Amino acid sequence: MAVSMTNMTVRIFTNTINNTRNNTRNNMSNTELDKIDSFDAMDNTNKRRAKLSNRTNLLEMEAVRYEVQDIPSPNLFREFFEYTEIPKVGFNFRTSPYDMPEQIYITDSTFRDGQQSREPYTLKQITDIFKLMSRLSGPNGIIRQTEFFTYSDRDKAAIRACQDLGLEFPQITTWIRAKKEDFKIVKEMGVKETGILTSCSDYHIFYKLGMSRKQAMNHYLSVVYDAFEAGIKPRCHLEDITRADFYGFVVPFVTAVQDMAREAKLPVKIRLCDTMGYGVPYPGATMPRSVAGVIYGLKQYAGVPSEDLEWHGHNDFYKAVVNAATA
Repeated sequence: MAVSMTNMTVRIFTNTINNTRNNTRNNMSNTELDKIDSFDAMDNTNKRRAKLSNRTNLLEMEAVRYEVQDIPSPNLFREFFEYTEIPKVGFNFRTSPYDMPEQIYITDSTFRDGQQSREPYTLKQITDIFKLMSRLSGPNGIIRQTEFFTYSDRDKAAIRACQDLGLEFPQITTWIRAKKEDFKIVKEMGVKETGILTSCSDYHIFYKLGMSRKQAMNHYLSVVYDAFEAGIKPRCHLEDITRADFYGFVVPFVTAVQDMAREAKLPVKIRLCDTMGYGVPYPGATMPRSVAGVIYGLKQYAGVPSEDLEWHGHNDFYKAVVNAATA
């Protein structure tokens, strides 16, 4: 009874507002009506519904859908990275809720990142390490994957040698640039998943790629589309995410990738690359340096499930382990 009466009261109240609004519109000029309609469009865009979350079993507001902010000049966050002193950490004292995933596993990059800081491994060293990782991984695939370069004959020979071992884990994946021609190599190697470099900070978009944000986003999306067309699972490497405009580029891009994945009915992974080691584990730290904020934001605002998120930290400021644990 109470619910029915409340609903009836709401309907009467709403009808009264609508009747008043219609009478008012009849007495307004076309110019005034145009202004009202533009505000109505904005209001409809910003309306969000509350719905029951399957993940938390709580009534939650629908996430805001962020659009890419195609600014004319780069946002370099000079208040944090001024280059005359050590990087600063800002605080707004907003904390992200804990949300432990059902599964936690390791994705290894010994044969890619690991070879960039030392003399390249020999073929025998690669196969020996690969077999050791398989033993450490066990039957449940704790070390789920490892990735390789694909460009030189030496890279290709290493992939073939590890494939010939016939081990279930770690699964073999590759890493490529965001270039369509690189997919030919991946397909030739018979690899099912590949990482794609999708640099996301304005340092890289404006200064390395020489593009605007929208141009970079469209370029990345075209390469992800090529991966789907080839039947290859893409893994987007968000390079330099801890210096990126999280809501102005990262979330809109990842949301678009998720939309493409749903349409293609194929999965996609998102790797968060703390390229400079600027990520911090401190509760209440501001974006883009907050590790917890980045993880929560991509799950909450871009709809990325835990099993498709990877954290890839660097140890420039000795926080690789603590940041991985925080993520």
